[in-house]
Amino acid sequence: MLMRTDPFRELDRIAQQLTGATGTWSRPSAMPMDAYREGEEYVIAFDLPGVAKEAIDIDVERNMLTVKAERRPVAKADDVQMELSERPLGVFSRQLVLADTLDTERISADYDAGVLTLRIPIAERAKPRKIAIGGTSGHRQISG
Repeated sequence: MLMRTDPFRELDRIAQQLTGATGTWSRPSAMPMDAYREGEEYVIAFDLPGVAKEAIDIDVERNMLTVKAERRPVAKADDVQMELSERPLGVFSRQLVLADTLDTERISADYDAGVLTLRIPIAERAKPRKIAIGGTSGHRQISG
């Protein structure tokens, strides 16, 4: 149902962790996700802890799904001195190619506890169906 579009994404993620680099709009960081089928829909869950709902952008063009989010620094008072900062900031993005068997017109999105969950129904045309056999069932006799 889902095809990976960037085989080097995992290497980029590891390099960003080692260098401490943050994502930018031109070079966003990857966000972790799970994808699975649940009954008659496909579910994709993205981890986006600390991201405001308003900072998440979801687009679908044909069968390309793009999710972008930005985690901004928390505003601090002038007298605050940062002792430790390990939470990644910046822009996060994922692009997924969706199969033609998914109904991209009816995608739903929920955001709860830092997890963005997309539910994509399986298209009616992709569901199994019975095919009726037409024609007559009688045999034609040959006279001679």
